Amino acid sequence: MPKKICLAAALASAMGAACAADVTVSAAASLTNAFKELSQAYEAAHPGDKVLLNFAASDALAQQIAKGAPVDVFASADQDAMDKAESRQLLAPGTRKNFVSNGVVLIVPANSALPIKSLADLKLPAVRKITMGNPAGVPIGRYAKQALEKAGLWAAVEPKLVFGASVRQSLDYVARGEVDAGFVYVTDVAAQKDKVKVALPIASDTPVTYPIAAVRTAPNTAGAGRFLAFVAAPAGQAILGKHGFGRP
Repeated sequence: MPKKICLAAALASAMGAACAADVTVSAAASLTNAFKELSQAYEAAHPGDKVLLNFAASDALAQQIAKGAPVDVFASADQDAMDKAESRQLLAPGTRKNFVSNGVVLIVPANSALPIKSLADLKLPAVRKITMGNPAGVPIGRYAKQALEKAGLWAAVEPKLVFGASVRQSLDYVARGEVDAGFVYVTDVAAQKDKVKVALPIASDTPVTYPIAAVRTAPNTAGAGRFLAFVAAPAGQAILGKHGFGRP
């Protein structure tokens, strides 16, 4: 298929049928900036290959794959979403591996003067709205809920919560000043560094590790393998590290 026709088809539908040399990657929203740069480097190293990126909350991506979306590679922000995909036999056996780590932080608008020094300060009357991903379908929400429950604060904070459909939506809520504070990943802060600031690092009992795998029904199994190898190689890891991700 000519390249122009291939690109037109991709533009017509983000989840449309991929061209022969396309590698379709569904990745957690927090990987947006890093994977955009990584994909450009991958394409430069593999002439003829074109990476098509699809970003959303990890659980939503797994659901898309389960419904038949033509995806080659799935990268999740937590083990839970990948476990669900694996339990539904959506992954190519033997391809799952952890490829980066991250951390959770509480952020506030850059001009905020709220005296938030600990999670307990989220109970202050001045803190009226707090955003996090919905724990039912967004990994950052699960990490945040665990931290709040461990601190004995979930019942007090829950009425103040504004759930985001993804971590990047929660980041935007804080950046626009629509909420007083929000839970995001360490790596997300750089995407809005002029509009948000870190109030607290959040300890997590569950390691914030990201798994990646080829999809069992991948239209481009060879491309999926090449992309997975590039992510794990020094060049791919250097790009991920540049965007704040740690080793798994």
